[in-house]
Parts: sequence; C-alpha cells; structure tokens
Amino acid sequence: MISVGVLSVAGPAVAQDMELVMSSWLPPRHPIVVNAMKPWAEEVEEVTEGRVSVRVLASPLGAPPAHFDMARDGVADITYGLHSFSQDDRFDASQVGQFSFLGDDAVDVSKAFYTVYTEDLGAAEDHEGTHILGLFTHGPGAFHNAERPIEAPADFSGLKIRVPGGYTATLMEGLGATPVFTSSTEVYEQLSRGVIDGATFTKEALTAFNLTDDIEYSLTVPGGIYNTTWFLVMDEDKWQQISPEDQQAISEISGLAFAERVGKAWNDADAAAEEEIADAGIETSTANEEVVAAIRAVAEQAEQDWAEGLGEGRDGAAALERLRSMTGTNAQTN
Repeated sequence: MISVGVLSVAGPAVAQDMELVMSSWLPPRHPIVVNAMKPWAEEVEEVTEGRVSVRVLASPLGAPPAHFDMARDGVADITYGLHSFSQDDRFDASQVGQFSFLGDDAVDVSKAFYTVYTEDLGAAEDHEGTHILGLFTHGPGAFHNAERPIEAPADFSGLKIRVPGGYTATLMEGLGATPVFTSSTEVYEQLSRGVIDGATFTKEALTAFNLTDDIEYSLTVPGGIYNTTWFLVMDEDKWQQISPEDQQAISEISGLAFAERVGKAWNDADAAAEEEIADAGIETSTANEEVVAAIRAVAEQAEQDWAEGLGEGRDGAAALERLRSMTGTNAQTN
C-alpha cells in the first residue's frame, strides 16, 4: 500500500521520503479528479519539497461507499467520498450541507460547509481515526429524468430516482418519488436498463457519467434542489508519521484552500456541461413556484427533524442558518 524509501549517504539514514496512496473511485477523467485531486496531490509534493508525494490510483481499492473506512483502517492512505454513502448515522451532522436552497456557487457552499461543520458541528469527532484534509460540496443538485417534465408537484409521483442517500432520499420520498440508493458509477447501467427513471445529480454528472442519451428532462431549482457533502481524509496514523513542518505545509493547501479548489473545479465542470446538455436535446427548465413550494415544504420539515435529532451539544438550526448566511441564501429561504 505504501512505499517508504530511505535516502542514505554512506551510513545512517538522513532523510525519509513518503509516498501516500490515494484510492480514487471517480472515472480518471472526471473533472474533479483532473482539476482538483491530482493538482492537489502534485502540490503536496511541491510544498514538502519532495519529502511527501501522493499517488492517485487509476482504479479504486474498494467500492465507493467503503472509502471512509478504508482510510480509517489503513487500507488506503487517502480517500474521498460522499458522507451519505455510509448509509448509517455517523455523519448525520454533515447533512447541514445537503439541504435544498444552499447556494448556486460550489466555492461558496464548499467553504461555508467546511467552516460550519468543523467549527460548529464536530467534524473532527465524526471523522475519528482519520485526519481531515478537505470537506466540500458539489454544485447545486438538479433533477433529471427520462419520463416527463416536472411542471407540478404531482409529476414527481411514481418516478424511480437514483439518490446518493442522506437528505436527498428523504426529499424524493416526500415529493412522491421512489428513492433508489446507488453510487454514481452505477447510474449509467441502471438508467439504460430502465431500473431507474432518473437521477438526482449535478449538471456535470450527465456528461461525466455518459447519461445524456438516456435523460430527456432536467429540472433546476435556484439554490439547488439538494446538495451532497464530501470528505477528503487521511489515515491518522500515517498523518502522524509526517513531520510537523510538512504537516503545516500540507494543511495550508488543504481545508478551506481545497474547498475553493474543488468548488471551482465543479463550477467549471457544470458550466462546460451546459453546452453538451443542450446539444443532446435534453429539455431543461427551472422549477416553477408551485414546485418550489412543494420542495420547500418537504425541506423545512426535514431540516427541523434533522436539527432535533442531532442531540445535545450540536445546534443544527443555528449551524444551517450560519451556512446560509455565508452563502447569501438566507433571504431566499426566510
């Protein structure tokens, strides 16, 4: 898993280089891999003057939902993934960054999510056993399907829709759709075979996962119909083997700096996908007031239930209000 080489000069070791392995499950040409993960990995080597390097694998060491545990257990040194893929309650607090109407800019939402989760909702505790390198979101989530345009709340009814878990499953069920949990890499097969009717995804996902031939309608909502939250983490034991000097150098390009890097990559990917979506003949629309009101009704109840369920010491309502104030969407939701 790890290749650790010792540099020596005719005697005792004088320095130690460390190569870290990142398990990467998104397609190698996915814009986030190309424009965020790999550039960050290259910069790690640069800022540590070659003492620490990161090798991004072309194929993952496990299934996408297993990636947090893989870093915690030392199967891989560095992993990334969606909090909602865990399908349990360990990352419940991360839902602060998954709700509807959070913002249209992935940089702003990612930086706000990183700040609020780390400062207000105990992110370090939730990610115990790993060192957090990044917490971020993608761009505003949309609703794509192959059956019909969404012109009224009733149009959601009966559609089998891929969800990434978490809040999005609650939202789809509340709107009358049937949520089907599956990882991003499985959507193409399920959609092309008719197992699902559509998916909650970003715009870029339609192009990144080759879905444009099977999607007919795409619905967007100002601020996003939903979002997903992501982690970039490292095995804590391996992190402790890095010198304090190099830890500091890596930290300076991680955290908020990484949230900005990956957010920009997602913004650019969404913008680039718009032309391809148009060329594919997909009918795009913005949710009307009736549909937005239906989403808001489900969302407000879900937010309340989530905040009440966090338990003592975590004020979810205040954290969500702070996040929205940081992204400038409070006025839209009040």
